[in-house]
Amino acid sequence: MSEGQIRTEVHGHVFKIVIDNVAKKNAFTPAMMEQLSDALTELHDNEAYRVGVIWAEGNDFTAGLDMPKFFGPAAEKRNIKEGNVDPFGLSKRCRKPIITAVQGIVFTIGIELMLAGDIVVAAADSRFCQMESRRGIAPLGGAHFRFLSRAGWGDAMYHLFLCDEFSAERAHAIGLVQEVVPSGEQGERAMALAAIIARNAPLGIQVTKEAAAKYVEGGEAAAIAFIPKIRDRVLASADAKEGIQSFIERRAAVFQGR
Repeated sequence: MSEGQIRTEVHGHVFKIVIDNVAKKNAFTPAMMEQLSDALTELHDNEAYRVGVIWAEGNDFTAGLDMPKFFGPAAEKRNIKEGNVDPFGLSKRCRKPIITAVQGIVFTIGIELMLAGDIVVAAADSRFCQMESRRGIAPLGGAHFRFLSRAGWGDAMYHLFLCDEFSAERAHAIGLVQEVVPSGEQGERAMALAAIIARNAPLGIQVTKEAAAKYVEGGEAAAIAFIPKIRDRVLASADAKEGIQSFIERRAAVFQGR
């Protein structure tokens, strides 16, 4: 079975990044995460590309991480190149505008990837869930602060605490999504928006993003710096082991709070 891949296409000044692991609902492997970092770095570095569009093949944007390949005894080594753009924008952020088109399942890192970008177009059938705490861990890709900055404290904590599934309409209402379109039209609409943006002065657009980031980077820096501490606490816990094992065994987890 294919391990999945990240593909890229060039459409004039628009650089399209395609998630392709349909057999596993576009779940990410470590290799796919490395390829996504490489693609975002190409968008960042190449002056010919003015806008990036991230979308996914198949019926779902992503079910999240292929968890056994990231955590536990079967975990694979991750090799993000030094100096590369971080897919979650926690270290190096892409300087070009990024539009993300989502559909179907948009779970865990799916939300974090789209929030690391700038604009989100969602198919009407999109289903969102930040469910890490149902697996014994916690959001470690930026949701703990970007969800908050987009949706506000109450709505962010509502979904981060409940780990519930919510609709595209709900995501739009709280600011996680900018447009909701009929299912199947999200990619076309994202490309159309990208084409409009690409006709604007690229330097003006890039410095607008840079200046906007300056507004939030102080708070983000503190939140990002705290991630290693919460990662160590949750990943070393018995609950994390139980969460991974229950996922593998396809059963409800029994957590002890330790």
